[in-house]
Amino acid sequence: MSEVTVIAGKAAQDLRDRLNHEINAFNIAVTGYRDVRHLTLAVRADDGDLLAGLNGWPWGGCGYIELSWVRDDQRGSGLGAGLLAEAEAEAEIRRRGCDRVALSTHSFQAPGFYARLGYTECGRTPGYPRGHDDIHLVKQLP
Repeated sequence: MSEVTVIAGKAAQDLRDRLNHEINAFNIAVTGYRDVRHLTLAVRADDGDLLAGLNGWPWGGCGYIELSWVRDDQRGSGLGAGLLAEAEAEAEIRRRGCDRVALSTHSFQAPGFYARLGYTECGRTPGYPRGHDDIHLVKQLP
């Protein structure tokens, strides 16, 4: 095997982009699904400060939420639910051909929030991070 190196900084981002390109090319070749398009949403205050955001993508009939965040002082205001509803609308069959949305959250983050919005647990990685779980959720869209 060739030498393994640790990469940091801009080179690490370039490598991440390359790996993402390579795995997407492989996935498309194997499945035939070419509908990968990123979805990014932001909610900003009048002064431009970021209040909440979401990043994900639809692919092969399923929307995936990779990141979802609401600023501490905005939690409980309905902002997160509204942001997720907008993402689900964008991922629906009418717009991007999806009939479900999947995501993961840690046990110390927001599993109750997602459960209230109709997401159900479909898997779990115990001990990630140590002392907590990574919970995998899915929601069928109407």
